[in-house]
Amino acid sequence: MERLFSQQQADLIKFSLIEIKMRNLEKLFSQQQADPIKYRQQENTEVFRIVICDDEDTLIGELRGKLEQYAAETGREFCYFIYHDGSELLEEYKPDYDLIFMDIKMDKLNGLKTAEAIRRMDSGVGLIFLTSLKQYVWKGYEYRAVNYLLKPVKYGVLKMELDRYFEHYQGKDQPYLSFSNDSGRYKVFYKDIIYGETDKRNVLLHFEGQSQVIYKNMKEVSALLCAHPQFARCHQSFVVNLSFVKGVEGLEIILNTGERLAVSQPRRKEFMVKMTEYWGDML
Repeated sequence: MERLFSQQQADLIKFSLIEIKMRNLEKLFSQQQADPIKYRQQENTEVFRIVICDDEDTLIGELRGKLEQYAAETGREFCYFIYHDGSELLEEYKPDYDLIFMDIKMDKLNGLKTAEAIRRMDSGVGLIFLTSLKQYVWKGYEYRAVNYLLKPVKYGVLKMELDRYFEHYQGKDQPYLSFSNDSGRYKVFYKDIIYGETDKRNVLLHFEGQSQVIYKNMKEVSALLCAHPQFARCHQSFVVNLSFVKGVEGLEIILNTGERLAVSQPRRKEFMVKMTEYWGDML
């Protein structure tokens, strides 16, 4: 009898669980039918990594509250990283940040100096300056700021700037290369890499007015780059972004930066074929 009673209890629990699961599925289906657009937005939620760098805790709290209001209204999901000084942000900087709210006037390292260092490491992160001093605004655009917000930040203005930012946002869609060396951490979009050249046992990458060493050999780096159609190996010591190639003269590539790279005789034919195919696809 005890065994029969236990089996009946187990069957009853199993039936109850199935019934609950069916009710949840019916509820989910009803929600999807009632508002399919909202359902798809929730299903495909992407987490955006938001940095707030300001030395005023009160402003940080107010800004975060307004950001959470915006997230609730738009169905977006934000993850926050809080810093009180530019040097603290640079020390812990991660190349997967999406948007930075940066106070211009901070005691240790101000926002302009911090932005200058960030742009050397990361050309793609969104940057919005916070300031109560209008004279700093134009200076901020030198570091490709999205815009600036005057303190105290008004929600209507913040919403307008965020709408504009997300309208043009493509940071997560664009492939990028992330690496570290003795001078810092870097995030570089593949489209911005001009070329790489052998530097002893490593490779020197040239991009956006600077050159940085990546601690990998040419075989490893060329494999990474040539996985993307705009790159080609033209020499044992060089791999080049074809979108920066202006022309070829003999055994030299002419870049639109004015630089010239060598093309080795054994690689010339293969390089010319790949360049012709790439340019053909661009037409």
